[in-house]
Amino acid sequence: MLEERVLKVQETTLHDAPLMHQLYLDTPQYFEMLGTPIPTLLEVQREVEFALRDPRRRLELLFDGERAIGCLDYKLHYPARGDITINLLMIAGPAQNRRYGSLALGHLEERLPAGTRRLLASVLGNNARAARFWERHGFSFAIDARPVMEWYAKEIGGSTSPMSLRQTKLPA
Repeated sequence: MLEERVLKVQETTLHDAPLMHQLYLDTPQYFEMLGTPIPTLLEVQREVEFALRDPRRRLELLFDGERAIGCLDYKLHYPARGDITINLLMIAGPAQNRRYGSLALGHLEERLPAGTRRLLASVLGNNARAARFWERHGFSFAIDARPVMEWYAKEIGGSTSPMSLRQTKLPA
């Protein structure tokens, strides 16, 4: 029998930057894969500040009970109206492979704003594991922006065809 997991989602505030930073410290393999150092606490604080100033951006912490286990960073109406782009869905190393990513995605899909026509997920670097995650959840390869990233897309109602997903232009 599978253990039932309950995920609590909380909007991030500037005071949560140390928690975000700890999630990054707990997931060094992500930054190793990108070939970048783990952001410093000051860098995380700045990123949270930028997110809070953008009215379309949402930055959320994910909790199992009182323990922070991940974060979700997404933007409304990007790259086009009706799109939601997931910039980062990170589950900290110790909490990986426990279906938290699937729970977080399901929770987001349950609360999509009216008028959402597709979800996009950016996959940074050469991250085959992330690509497989999105494909398992109904996303298809949509935009090639290699070597920096690839985007995967999932239609949410409406009549967007797979071909139109592939023809999306990135904003300048």
